Amino acid sequence: MLPVVTVAVFLLVTAGVYLLLHRSLLRVALGLTCLTHGVNFLVLSAGRWGSAAPIVTDGVGAANIADPVPQAFVLTAIVIAMAFTLYLLAGMAVQTRWGGIPKLVPAAEDDAALPAESILAELEGRGEET
Repeated sequence: MLPVVTVAVFLLVTAGVYLLLHRSLLRVALGLTCLTHGVNFLVLSAGRWGSAAPIVTDGVGAANIADPVPQAFVLTAIVIAMAFTLYLLAGMAVQTRWGGIPKLVPAAEDDAALPAESILAELEGRGEET
């Protein structure tokens, strides 16, 4: 089971990092999703693999009980990753609605390099005036 988990984590993290290196916001969102799934799978596999539920009874030994802590961490991480992915997709939808292409561009060093109309449009909540 360990080689399958190792290959799955490697493929998910590799695909996530590859997608994160693109400028398209959709690929960045998909890359973050793949990366978080890979890390979640790694954390889940680091816990003890048992066949019994983590309920303490007389007939259950400690050797075959699953560890509940990594499961709780992964469940929390899945919810946070889903919320962050939805936030990125909403930002992409807003940028597309403004008429722009949802791509990541480097930020200006300071506001002095930007034209005054662009700063005013940003403060008013409008898209970039081009």
